[in-house]
Amino acid sequence: MQRLIDAFFNSVRAFRKLAASEKAFQQELMLLVLALPLGWFVSTSWRGYALLIGAVLLLIMVEVLNTGIEAACDAISHEFHIDIQLAKDCGSLAVLISVMIVAGVWGIALIERITGLPI
Repeated sequence: MQRLIDAFFNSVRAFRKLAASEKAFQQELMLLVLALPLGWFVSTSWRGYALLIGAVLLLIMVEVLNTGIEAACDAISHEFHIDIQLAKDCGSLAVLISVMIVAGVWGIALIERITGLPI
């Protein structure tokens, strides 16, 4: 049980650090704050709502992992290294793919809501 408690406090510490200093994380938190009520009006079902919010949470999760990759790389070296650049670029690509997933899920939900046709 102590491991779970320690993990929780580690997570809270990371959340506070990212919320205070990482612009991308702050923007994605604001997106989540907007998505929570907006998703209720856009979705046509509870499952749809869960998918809309889940997509945004996925984006936040990938951003957190990307920030962790960048922090680990910076802890190793601030000098240019091709492998470090690849690691950071891959993290950035993962965030971009997550953004595309969010845009696709929300786009389909909006089309479904506007047209009234299930897609």
